[in-house]
Amino acid sequence: MPSRSLDYEVFDADNHMYETRDALTKFLPDRYKRVIDYVEVRGRTKIVVKGTISEYIPNPTFEVIAKPGAQEEFYKKGNPDGKSYREIVGDPMRCIPAFQEPAPRIELMDELGLDRALMFPTLASLVEERLRDDVEATHAVIHALNEWMYETWTFDYENRIYPTPVITLPIVERAIEELEWCVEHGAKTVLIRPAPVPIASGKSISPGMERFDPFWQRVTELGIPVSMHASDSGYTRYAEDWEGGGGEMLPFKLNAFRAATLHHRAITDTFAALILHGALSRFPAVRIASVENGSGFVRPLLDSLRETYRMMPQECPEDPVEVFKRQVYVHPFHEENVKGLVEILGADHVLFGSDFPHPEGMSDPITFVDELEGLPDDQVVRVMGGNLADLLGVGRLASAA
Repeated sequence: MPSRSLDYEVFDADNHMYETRDALTKFLPDRYKRVIDYVEVRGRTKIVVKGTISEYIPNPTFEVIAKPGAQEEFYKKGNPDGKSYREIVGDPMRCIPAFQEPAPRIELMDELGLDRALMFPTLASLVEERLRDDVEATHAVIHALNEWMYETWTFDYENRIYPTPVITLPIVERAIEELEWCVEHGAKTVLIRPAPVPIASGKSISPGMERFDPFWQRVTELGIPVSMHASDSGYTRYAEDWEGGGGEMLPFKLNAFRAATLHHRAITDTFAALILHGALSRFPAVRIASVENGSGFVRPLLDSLRETYRMMPQECPEDPVEVFKRQVYVHPFHEENVKGLVEILGADHVLFGSDFPHPEGMSDPITFVDELEGLPDDQVVRVMGGNLADLLGVGRLASAA
């Protein structure tokens, strides 16, 4: 049961599903059937991407998972005793139907006091980086995932759960087709990885460059907001230049250097690119929700953009700080200074999210409201759900009117 009951709509911007084993393969065309596979390694099932075993998600079948909020105290209070990751997360649990099916999830949301939720995939975050050298396969796997998500969850389940399909950008025409398919099937937002975009030449490029303008133009025409959720953005490659490795990102392995240097780099660089390469000025109606990237990047990024504009305004399409404040919505982590973010962006651009049921999230999502103590009631209502309802264009629930 939740710790309390709120008399206004609670709309969580960051819930997750755990995909079933066939999520990436069920709808794959025959020519790509061997791109994604599973193998048994010493009694454990591992996912294989183009012949390479991935350890990114240790148990990709999600039969056994860490308990929701297992790391909540770790993020809130730190780790003064220097515990290992295993000691921090404790004993695992069996995955329950509510984590993989919409109907039981609604029942769990009722128990948690959540009226609505954006629902992001989990396994999907490994796809694009591991297929960065094969953009055709990337588009095929992403569409297969979206078809599975639509079949299993729909993109609007009872006006309460809004699963978020993925768009990959390398082939712009394919990205537009995918966007249109998602909207035609009821998607209220789409997920784009905060990262440079791999292109067929083997290089990568900013999503803010003009070659992607047809995509952002279609986003504008359709009026759909974009969600940029934390993912494997490929930045481990830069860490490996310092640590002499060559492996993949392992998000569930503690790494001090990565935590100190890469924590906010991907989302910081992505927004800097979208703003300074001009996409958000060319398309000022585009709205982007930053989800599960925290808010620690906001002040340093705005300071950097402010100084850049002071020194070289002729190189900026317009004041970059104003662009960010106009078009970006931010979900802060519960352990951060949420009220401080409200002071920077205004209450209208701050979103509540719990990352439930991931271990690094909140076990009792509704307690996020405690971080808003002292704010005016109308601002609390907006942060806890009103902003997201307006952003997605789904209207307020009657209880929140």
